[in-house]
Amino acid sequence: MQSWIEAASRVTVLATILAAASGCQLLQGSKPKIAVRPSSQEEPLDDERVLARPFALAVPEDAIVRVVGPTMTCTGTVIDDDLILTAHHCLVERGPHGEFSKHLIDSTGVRVELGGDYFAWGEVGVRHIVAPPCGEGGGAGDIAVLVLTRKLIGLSTMSPRLEAPPRVGEEAYAVGFGRCALSGDAIRRKGRDGGPVRALSAETLHMDAAICPGDSGGPVFAKGSHEIIGVVSLSAMDHDESTRGPSVMARLDAYRLVFAHARLVADGLAPNELPPLECNSAGPSPQARESRSR
Repeated sequence: MQSWIEAASRVTVLATILAAASGCQLLQGSKPKIAVRPSSQEEPLDDERVLARPFALAVPEDAIVRVVGPTMTCTGTVIDDDLILTAHHCLVERGPHGEFSKHLIDSTGVRVELGGDYFAWGEVGVRHIVAPPCGEGGGAGDIAVLVLTRKLIGLSTMSPRLEAPPRVGEEAYAVGFGRCALSGDAIRRKGRDGGPVRALSAETLHMDAAICPGDSGGPVFAKGSHEIIGVVSLSAMDHDESTRGPSVMARLDAYRLVFAHARLVADGLAPNELPPLECNSAGPSPQARESRSR
């Protein structure tokens, strides 16, 4: 009997070591653990120690994450180790008929799922939402930055292009966790067919893109780079994820103060110590007027 117990113990230890080496998700009771490369395979890792180490299996595209709220799911992007860019309309309370309100949901009801495949390999909470007082219904002002409850040490980040505006004719595409009715698989991260920017307003860019429900808040990249020039806001969607339709993306460069506020809150400043955010009331840009006249 004793030899059988010793053999079983050796098998259990071996299985634990192999799981840690392969980067599988480890579970102990109900507390999730993310496997990384531990310095000692004999000592299990708790959540706090995992968060202090790089994510060994993450790829650069894992900076694009899924944002899950009480009533809807959207897409977001890690722009700093404790900041997620997404859409404002994903984070507001809904009325009895599904209409968007101006009231932000409680940040504790939002979670960010990590990983781009069918199952998340990690999760992090949100402690504050920074958004302008407009954009809750899409379009102008439809951006928000989530301040996380902890830092994602070692996970790749992607940069918003704040100093240079989008350009008419610039090729762009989106990435998201959306799923259309005719999609052949489950929810996972996908690149979307895009095209040239057709028009600009002071706060939005307009293009044709293949967008599905759940892509809202996803990054809009300038083609050939990981520079984010906008977030997915509104689109004429059908049931087919391969169909490109007229889409409105919220510009980032129009709301640089949102990013500055989020950084200050993440660094410890109380939100009520900051001046209130305002909406950009500027009219259409010269590029937008020119593009509409063609």
